[in-house]
Amino acid sequence: MYRCMQQLFPFVEPYKVHRLSVSDGHDLYVEECGRADGLPVIFVHGGPGAACERYHRQFFNPEIYRIVLFDQRGCGQSAPHASLQGNTTQALVSDMEIIRAVLGIDRWVVFGGSWGSTLGLVYAETHPEKVLGLILRGIFLCRSRDIQWFYQDGASCLLPDQWQDFIQPIPESERGDMVSAYYRRLIGDDEIAMMSAAKAWSLWEGRASTLLPKAAVVDHFGNPKTALSLARIECHYFMNDSFLQPNQILANVSRLNGIPGIIIHGRYDVVCPLEQAWLLHQAWPQSRLEIIQDAGHSATEPGIVDALVTATEQFARRFR
Repeated sequence: MYRCMQQLFPFVEPYKVHRLSVSDGHDLYVEECGRADGLPVIFVHGGPGAACERYHRQFFNPEIYRIVLFDQRGCGQSAPHASLQGNTTQALVSDMEIIRAVLGIDRWVVFGGSWGSTLGLVYAETHPEKVLGLILRGIFLCRSRDIQWFYQDGASCLLPDQWQDFIQPIPESERGDMVSAYYRRLIGDDEIAMMSAAKAWSLWEGRASTLLPKAAVVDHFGNPKTALSLARIECHYFMNDSFLQPNQILANVSRLNGIPGIIIHGRYDVVCPLEQAWLLHQAWPQSRLEIIQDAGHSATEPGIVDALVTATEQFARRFR
């Protein structure tokens, strides 16, 4: 039977905005939308180093959900911008717990895509008793092979023309380790070289994110403020193995026992190949994997939007 594809819910403004001071001098931007007495859900954005966007509020029915969004350390409306000080996975997990406690939430749904799936999974494995369920898109396990695929050898074979733009700022003698080469420029004192590197790094990800070219996505990744925080913070994390033990997420997946999950992944995801979602699903019996046949990595692709909104509606019925 034919089913109409789900669309984003109508745009809503926050009903409350918070500034939360956490460790290492970071000041977090947090907003609440929807119903103050609704089903709590936390939106975990990607990157690391990206930020929440206005449309992120629209994956959830505002008549049902209490929608919590926050910009992670160093990005978006959090401050200081692009700061690497005390910016670790463990610190972000701690920040999520601070937000939950300050807002007086007992348990919540965790919704995240790409790096947001990474952080959502690490949070759930650390605090499983606080998680009602997980809705995850574009699974990113943050293993060394996953970084190598996108930043060294793998995606370059599928997108050789765009790869040339990515390697252009790096001398040929340094291209054997692209992450390290970029890191030297992104933490250096030459601001022109830093911004050039940041834009090339960010545009590589933006152009690879959709199955078909999408100007709005590329423009977002090319925005100088977005590019700087995304490139600096991502590179900082990847230089430090994302502050995770080898294969940590899959090794600790038993901690998710009893937590329901919906995993949504594009068949043609070049940024985070489908294998990562497949392995997570195989290791997590309470999860359901939905492979979107005509999509890549981006949350803006129609099939991904449809699946994510359907998932939030399913959880609304289950947990209201």
